[in-house]
Amino acid sequence: MIASGDLRKGNTVVVDGELVKVLDFQHVKMGRGSAFIRVQMRNLRTGSTTERTFQSGSKFEQARLERRVVQFLYDDGDNYTFMDTETFDQPVLNRRLLGDVVKYLKEGMTIDLLMYGEESIDVEMPTSVELRIEQTDPGFRGDTATGGNKPATLETGATVQVPLFVNEGDVIKVDTRTGSYIERVG
Repeated sequence: MIASGDLRKGNTVVVDGELVKVLDFQHVKMGRGSAFIRVQMRNLRTGSTTERTFQSGSKFEQARLERRVVQFLYDDGDNYTFMDTETFDQPVLNRRLLGDVVKYLKEGMTIDLLMYGEESIDVEMPTSVELRIEQTDPGFRGDTATGGNKPATLETGATVQVPLFVNEGDVIKVDTRTGSYIERVG
């Protein structure tokens, strides 16, 4: 069991019989009333996101998840196919279950697949990935008084704000948690 005060972003718990991942939480103490916890969570089976409030001191069952190393093979629209690097099984996850991580998935990429029993429920991305810039406008140093940024479309279709000196064809490192530019790699 995990207490409401010990909840952290990324925890997977069972709430009302449903397997959920904590996306964000906030501890709130209002004047004379008792404290409560406001939790934003994503149902790992349906992909829906909800926000709920719990009394401080509530306890949750922590889900026991198994990690397996998988390689991303391909997507066919809404379904994403992976291959277990040990057993060569090919689990398929739906786009709505994966959420925003699909913006950073590249064919051949190795990531962790989270299993609950025999059910594939989620993937865990590395904190940063290296992706090539497919399209961006040229940046001119005199355009701004300070650094400045411009939008760039990556090879996976995601759009990221990058500094003016970054050009098409450059490989950049992107933070998968925030979707922000980290550095130019090559």
